Amino acid sequence: MGFRVDHASKVKPVRAAGGTPTRRARVSAALWRRPWARATILLTPPLAWFALVYLAALVVLLITAFWQINPFTTNIERVWSLNNLTTIFTSPAYLRIIGRTVAMAAAVTVADTLVAFPFAYYMARIASPRTRTALFVAILLPLWASYLAKVYSWLLIFTRGGLLDSVLNVHLIYTNWAVFTVFCYLWLPFMIIPVYAALERIPASLIEASQDLGGRTWRTTRSVLLPLALPGIVAGSIFTFSLTLGDYITPLLVGGTSAIFIGNVIYSNIGIANNVPFAAAMALVPMAIMALYLLGARALGAFEEV
Repeated sequence: MGFRVDHASKVKPVRAAGGTPTRRARVSAALWRRPWARATILLTPPLAWFALVYLAALVVLLITAFWQINPFTTNIERVWSLNNLTTIFTSPAYLRIIGRTVAMAAAVTVADTLVAFPFAYYMARIASPRTRTALFVAILLPLWASYLAKVYSWLLIFTRGGLLDSVLNVHLIYTNWAVFTVFCYLWLPFMIIPVYAALERIPASLIEASQDLGGRTWRTTRSVLLPLALPGIVAGSIFTFSLTLGDYITPLLVGGTSAIFIGNVIYSNIGIANNVPFAAAMALVPMAIMALYLLGARALGAFEEV
């Protein structure tokens, strides 16, 4: 003898003594029948907080960028002007800084991709479960360490009399090469994880089919693995590119005065020159660059891997 389960009768409103469902029971039943209502109630408080704090701060930043500072009193004058943006995009010095920052972010992204792809492929396709777990720990463990501790450790390596100087007699301290090396180390985990997630989803049958058709290792990698892993690579590049684009601590500590990037200009205009409107205008530059970058990443389907 079988039994028939009526799924519609699983949730019944709790009735009061007089047989009428209580208000709480009616609300619970209504939410159970409408999943979108539950999601709306759960997401409304964090989204409201996001809109109040983050988006409001961006609006204030945008408005401040069109103000200017009095050269005599250093007070902010709430007068609309394009002087800050004009200075940024007509000054060769600032254009060189913007170009240097974008070039550094792109170079770090490419270098991390070249290192992360074979590493992630080994984790996803070759390593045993125990080895894969150990590699995950090795990747994620540095993220628990302090950002400043990691930068200062590289500072000790690059400094004169440090490890690199003692072994190879190479002096990289206060150079763009030192900044590039530290950036690659800091953001590498953010590239490995999305690439690993993309490679893990690739069916093994596709790789076997390519090999059965005579495709060698490089041809299989170029025609099968790279196109299917491209969303993961672009997703990782969002992190490496954006984090490099806005960082100012690493160039300040490792690069010194020879490594000036967008973040350093913003920092100096807030802390030293006290020119907040110009700093806000300069902050709009990486925001615009990242907006264009994210549009391209969306077109490549990168948000599916984030």
